[in-house]
Amino acid sequence: MRIGVLAERVGLTAKTIRFYEEVGLVPSPPRTSGGYRDYPEEAITRLRFVHDAQAAGLSLADIRQILAVRDSGAAPCGHVTQLIEVHLAQVEQRLAELAQAQVVLQQLRERAAATDPATCAGPEVCTILATPPVVR
Repeated sequence: MRIGVLAERVGLTAKTIRFYEEVGLVPSPPRTSGGYRDYPEEAITRLRFVHDAQAAGLSLADIRQILAVRDSGAAPCGHVTQLIEVHLAQVEQRLAELAQAQVVLQQLRERAAATDPATCAGPEVCTILATPPVVR
């Protein structure tokens, strides 16, 4: 099938499909006598997998590894499980960082609300963001 038909069937652009082909996620299809790409039906399954894996937060490098395992004839389940664990730990770490950032931003918002811009003439660039002095 031509790239336009494939793109429509999988909900991607032809440009995206060509990119996936360039980076090795989709094998280069045979060409017609007129030089057009002629994708097999299996390309649909592969492209849907790439899309779903990206939606799960996997990188193109991760996806390429999974596809290499599958293309070698092995089931990639163990590899995918490891990737999920790593990515989940990264997401949990990022959520903790975001929660801490939220607390800091809420405190800064309170400080900003209590700050009179007319009195901001100290040596700091911005008194709202400046670290308060330590009282001893």
